[in-house]
Amino acid sequence: MIRIDSYLHRDVLSELIRRWMYHDVRPDDADRIACLVNFNHLYVSRCLRLFSEGIFQELYPGGISRRPALRKGDLKDALVVRPPYRNARIDELIGEYRAHPERYYRDTPFHGMLFFAHREGIDECIGSSRIKRARRLAEKAARRIIDRMFDNIKKHADILADDRARRLGISRDQLVTPPEEMQDEFLKAESRVLDELRRGKPLEDEEDILISDVAGIKMILEAPQQEQLTALLNRLPDCRIAEEESHDGPYNATNLIVCYRPDRDRILSRPVGGRILSLMQARGMEPEQIRQAFAEFVMTGEKAVSLEIIVSNYEETLESEIGRCIHEDRIIKQRLTRQYRGHLSKNIEYLMEYLFAFPMSAHCDLTELPIKLWNRYLPDYFDEVLKDLFHIPSDGLLDDDPC
Repeated sequence: MIRIDSYLHRDVLSELIRRWMYHDVRPDDADRIACLVNFNHLYVSRCLRLFSEGIFQELYPGGISRRPALRKGDLKDALVVRPPYRNARIDELIGEYRAHPERYYRDTPFHGMLFFAHREGIDECIGSSRIKRARRLAEKAARRIIDRMFDNIKKHADILADDRARRLGISRDQLVTPPEEMQDEFLKAESRVLDELRRGKPLEDEEDILISDVAGIKMILEAPQQEQLTALLNRLPDCRIAEEESHDGPYNATNLIVCYRPDRDRILSRPVGGRILSLMQARGMEPEQIRQAFAEFVMTGEKAVSLEIIVSNYEETLESEIGRCIHEDRIIKQRLTRQYRGHLSKNIEYLMEYLFAFPMSAHCDLTELPIKLWNRYLPDYFDEVLKDLFHIPSDGLLDDDPC
């Protein structure tokens, strides 16, 4: 179903997602999803660090430095400190940002690293790297599945319309359907898809849905440097350009998907620590067991993963962070303009969020999923599911006595 090309053991995760959509849970799924999500997060973090540092160092032989960023405000601030050049538009953008910083989603969580080049005694921001947060990854996976399911429902609705046209003895394009009847046909088609899910019947068109941008780099490069980057990527022995797409319009940039084959020994050279260690220990594993399990996870996984590189010049980078095409505005627009918002749509969102949230919890047992795609839930229910997952007290009655 969903194939995340930035992850190892991506086929195993894809199959687990497919099974969970049919509410097919196996006894070892709790441990399986914990390893798939937590170990992949650690692997991708190390992989991205090796790749991004190598690329920036090659392009800036005079020396670079790096600084962690936890909020988008860290990135936006770094971009406006020392513009590499100025014009009326750049001055306008920076002036507006400094006058009204509260308008620019500065507190958006950002799991990333900022890169700087040393020029004339001042650090100039030359780009950043980031890994999609679990919630954003869940949201993107859900949106892609929902689009596929929506197409499936529309196909069923079209079949119903074709049948009606045949009964009337007319062609489909002659059929005039009142809005109420169109809605009824769509609901019947949706009900049929839900019934197929409930019965475990494979859906039409279960071809993999690819996600290749879990981890990536944004590079601020003017035209001559962009050519240097392409030449560099083409000569690196552990990397090849798999896709290239130019974006023209409100925001102009080049998007590259590269297939990167990292040095596994370098990935495994550091011990497992931090939050991943704590999460896996909470699941009953000792530090040495975790180290061995992670090493086996890496060594038995795919040799190459996909990483994203977004390349734009300084002015276009400003436009994407504080200008006419702010990334956070685009996310909100995506959420508001979805074609399909039925119960199935929400349930897929809930299921994907639960799938990526469960490994972050201390829960070790998973005999049944709290979400079935064919059931109906209010958002309040899923709020309680997440609270229970992380042992957050419910906002129910404070008194133990029932009403």
